[in-house]
Amino acid sequence: MVHCFKMGGQKLIFDPVSGGLHAVDGVAWDLISSLAEGRPLPAGYPPEAVAEVLQEVEELRAAGSLFTPDLGREHYAPPVFAPKSLCLMVAQECNLRCTYCFGGEGTYGGGGLMPETVAFKAVDFLLAHSGSVRAVEVDFFGGEPLLNFPVVTAVVDYGLEKARALGKEISFTLTTNAVLLDEARACFLLERGINVVLSLDGRREVHDRFRRFPDGSGSYDRVLANARRFFLEWAAAPRSSYCYVRGTFTRENLDFTRDFRHLADLGFTAVSLEPVVASPAEPYAIRAADLAAAEAEYERLVEAYLDFRHRGKPVRFFHFELDPAGGPCLTKRLTGCGAGFAYLAVGADGRLYPCHQFVGTEEFSLGDLERGVARPGLVEAFRRAHVYNKPCVHCWARFFCGGGCHAAAHAATGSILKPSEIGCALMRKRLECALYALAASA
Repeated sequence: MVHCFKMGGQKLIFDPVSGGLHAVDGVAWDLISSLAEGRPLPAGYPPEAVAEVLQEVEELRAAGSLFTPDLGREHYAPPVFAPKSLCLMVAQECNLRCTYCFGGEGTYGGGGLMPETVAFKAVDFLLAHSGSVRAVEVDFFGGEPLLNFPVVTAVVDYGLEKARALGKEISFTLTTNAVLLDEARACFLLERGINVVLSLDGRREVHDRFRRFPDGSGSYDRVLANARRFFLEWAAAPRSSYCYVRGTFTRENLDFTRDFRHLADLGFTAVSLEPVVASPAEPYAIRAADLAAAEAEYERLVEAYLDFRHRGKPVRFFHFELDPAGGPCLTKRLTGCGAGFAYLAVGADGRLYPCHQFVGTEEFSLGDLERGVARPGLVEAFRRAHVYNKPCVHCWARFFCGGGCHAAAHAATGSILKPSEIGCALMRKRLECALYALAASA
């Protein structure tokens, strides 16, 4: 199966198995599209032109970059339980009350702050269960992790020491709403090489619509000041750590290209804008009726992305950075984040969950740090939730979304094995835009 699409005046053919991306002319487009869809070859083209295209198709097929068979379905076996990444919910409370937050407006059921002893046990658990994996990661999440900053700093020191003793490498990522990101905290994060994700949705009216303080006032001014100061300081010198701004768009701002431009004009040169994860019943959830507008907006977004690049002011957009022929390993391509077996979350009370979006949900509690994993059947369910066990097996985008977000699927359909149709449609359009950006930059 190959995927044929047009964008920005280009006719593109993408082979999902090999990652081969081909810009073609009209004759090749018509012929290859017909072959891909099992239709008779179109009439009216000169025989020599048809013969030339068919010969090129066979050469590309022989080279393994077009009509490449997917043999993984027959041979793939999901990896065993060996978490290499752990999300620590160091604060199951928040200083904002974001309406669209999947964690009960940041409270995750009111779990409070994670004690240092629990955080240290979580690091020990990760190092003990990661097996032969040498590089492991700890993500500080919430709620708002800076509410528990002493535990964050203690875990960094403890983790580095423990990992070094075992011959492992450990890295850290912190996701913050930036309200408490003052100069002292920023200095620690920068000096210790912590990866940082800054939550900022874009324009003032967009950000303040959902991201408000408990008293109902908007957080834009304070968040922007702290986030911008941190990002510019991070970007001022070459660093091994990464930093980017992550925004959420809803059906209330389907003109999110304006948010991308707004953030870029403010000096943020690494941006991610994600569709909201929400039950379809929520008024801000993206609906089927919104898809045409959202898909058209992604095309405007990629043109804006290319425009910045052409003007010598490149802005990285997280989801447009693809390496179709290389990129992630096979397991990541087939399972996405690896939630439930390669990636786990730890609640403030030490309970284990498949990922941060399931924290506090009894249905998805795996066990705890004291007992370990007490529900191997649930681990097995997540191990088996790969693209070959989902409707994704027939989708051209399957190797770039890994079957999609399990939490988003569960929120939309009630099953981790049945992805959200709306989420899938947005993912496919985003991937088309990313492939187009590659072709346009070649």
